[in-house]
Amino acid sequence: MTFGEILDLRAHEFRHTPQIGRTHGIHAEPITFGLKIANWFSEIQRNIARFRDAAAQMAVGKVSGAVGNASHLGTEIEERICKRLGLSAAPVASQVIQRDRHAQYLSALALIAATLEKIALEIRHLQRTEVREVEEPFSGEQRGSSAMPHKRNPVSCEQICGLARLVRSNMLAAFENVALWHERDISHSSVERVILPDSTILIDYMLSKMTMILGQMRVFPERMLSNLESTHGLVYSGQLLQDLVEKGMPRDDAYKAVQENAMAAWETDTSFRDRVAKDARIAKVLDSKALAHTFDLQRQLRSVNGIFDRVFGAHPAGEKSAAGSAGKH
Repeated sequence: MTFGEILDLRAHEFRHTPQIGRTHGIHAEPITFGLKIANWFSEIQRNIARFRDAAAQMAVGKVSGAVGNASHLGTEIEERICKRLGLSAAPVASQVIQRDRHAQYLSALALIAATLEKIALEIRHLQRTEVREVEEPFSGEQRGSSAMPHKRNPVSCEQICGLARLVRSNMLAAFENVALWHERDISHSSVERVILPDSTILIDYMLSKMTMILGQMRVFPERMLSNLESTHGLVYSGQLLQDLVEKGMPRDDAYKAVQENAMAAWETDTSFRDRVAKDARIAKVLDSKALAHTFDLQRQLRSVNGIFDRVFGAHPAGEKSAAGSAGKH
């Protein structure tokens, strides 16, 4: 399967698997793990579009002479030669095709690498011992550490993060190649002999590696739910604030009431929901039924199906979407 198809499949597999969303590394509000993967999928689709555009910008040729004035063969012969090679003739050139085209191509590759690094970094964070929500593949004979036999290190994802730095550095070299002396010098030539094949080969390898990682990645839904519930309802503070304001409580008063209870629940590791239920300021605005609605997990996730339809288009779970099938690498 292609990388796009793997993301499509796994996003639908975990479409309704609750997970805590994190901002600044801190628990924020509930999401689903499938929604996280859908975000990766959508980004990859943009990368595909950027890559195709960059490849098209590279598919040009020129036979217009030493300084680009077409004084010897003329533009008609240039166009015929390029057409025979499957290229468009560059509308204007110097002695060489202008290197902004190559810079755009390397930029597209660097963005693909950045997305792969983003996914790999997320897996590394979620594999940490104290989180343990996902785990990259680990074979039976694999050794996580030569000194600590218990370890299962995310070495494949770490490799992806490292290689992404190399692809990005090659992009910077491509930008340095844009500015040449007059109608051309050869300062770009030696650089391109390295960065073009290296970056292209690296992206191919990284995509193949990440396809394997995502396809065989272990996911622990029970742990995701346990982590989500570990703060005893604090992740619904934003919803509580909104509900209080909608019922007529001034926002500053509502914020103060919610934050006071949230900080007390955090410091004492006690139930946030129990605390707010006993707070007279809140109880006079929201009864027990309204509070149950506030702390309803499914209410937080009610738009997930609609978001999936926007990303993938409506299709049965497990069946390839048109978007996923288009994402061939």
